[in-house]
Amino acid sequence: MARATSTPVRLRRKRRLMKFAKGNWGARRAQYKVMKETVHRGWQYAYIHRRLRKRDFRRLWILRINAACRARGMMYSRLIHGLKKAGIELNRKSLSELAIHDPKAFDGIVEAAKAAA
Repeated sequence: MARATSTPVRLRRKRRLMKFAKGNWGARRAQYKVMKETVHRGWQYAYIHRRLRKRDFRRLWILRINAACRARGMMYSRLIHGLKKAGIELNRKSLSELAIHDPKAFDGIVEAAKAAA
């Protein structure tokens, strides 16, 4: 009986990894073992940073809101407290967009928060 090898399957697996390792330099592209480690580590970093990106954007929005609040004589924490008391449910993303693109509307929100607090 002829000896069966897994050559087609193995090559397909290797080609798939080679596609992901495209653009790497030296052994990271040429040697299968190093290539596999590099690609898998890259996937790990991609997974982690997809979550970190959400944190980074929230920090950016808070910075923008805080800067806009300080320009109007109020602190960020007091604004958020006032908004909760006033029953205004705007998330930080929309608040930062208002602060940048529609300052008059943001002024009204700040006044409502001051009145409620």
